[in-house]
Amino acid sequence: MAGPAFRAAAVRVRVPATSANLGPGFDALGLSLGLYDDVVVRVADSGLHIDIAGEGSDSLPRDENHLLVRSLRTTFDLLGGQPRGLEIVCANRIPHGRGLGSSSAAICAGILAARAVTIGGDGKLDDAALLELATEIEGHPDNVAACLLGGFTLSWMDAGAARAIRMDPADSIVPVVFVPAKAVLTATARGLLPRSVPHVDAATNAGRAALLVEAMTRRPELLLPATEDRLHQEYRAPAMPESATLVERLRADGVPAVISGAGPTVLALAEDSEADKVAQLAGEGWAANRLELDSAGASVLPLAQ
Repeated sequence: MAGPAFRAAAVRVRVPATSANLGPGFDALGLSLGLYDDVVVRVADSGLHIDIAGEGSDSLPRDENHLLVRSLRTTFDLLGGQPRGLEIVCANRIPHGRGLGSSSAAICAGILAARAVTIGGDGKLDDAALLELATEIEGHPDNVAACLLGGFTLSWMDAGAARAIRMDPADSIVPVVFVPAKAVLTATARGLLPRSVPHVDAATNAGRAALLVEAMTRRPELLLPATEDRLHQEYRAPAMPESATLVERLRADGVPAVISGAGPTVLALAEDSEADKVAQLAGEGWAANRLELDSAGASVLPLAQ
């Protein structure tokens, strides 16, 4: 059987940063942020050429070991076969190893680009299949769901298949991220989690996660109690003591602050009128950025945009 046909023109994919957990929503809740990586992929006659600018330009592999390339290859296999060659250009703005979904962005970019550059790819790999494939590569759906769908997402596994719903966060919420200079590996942060937690802590988190859905979408004045966590942040604190201290200090000042994903970035969910003031609260050693909420998720864009 003949393999797939590929477009001669390059495709451009834009993927957002994401923050998972948001406090109590461990491995389930995610938020899409207005900070983006751009990837351009073109099918070539032979070989593999990767150009990387921005984050990771001095450390990421430029061969088949790059997570973006592995995601492209996995998707091409599902679509019927590999192209003869690939030319890839990455403009990376999402910090690596900081809990802002850089790996999920690379995975989603690879999957979406492979589908876009394959003629008939949309018919062979629909949006639900995109989520399932991204989750299979990443290992959990929270970041990839937010990256693909945009907005505020709730994801779960159903009989081994990834599922997600997208909600619109309240317009008044402004994400402020505090990014430290030092990275923390996700595997390190996950390794600190206990095998079991007290029942009272699990019950508290269940209630707070349910409240967080209401707070994020309709009643942001409830974000401070809704972002309380007892399942993961305290256990991970030894790997990121400065981040834990900053979260504690911000929350004491009434700011809904959490560890972003596996950390060490701190995410504050500020009111629009207070966001600039909140961004000044961290002090030295932190890169504070006021971001927009992303509503589009991963997108295929014209090359000139």
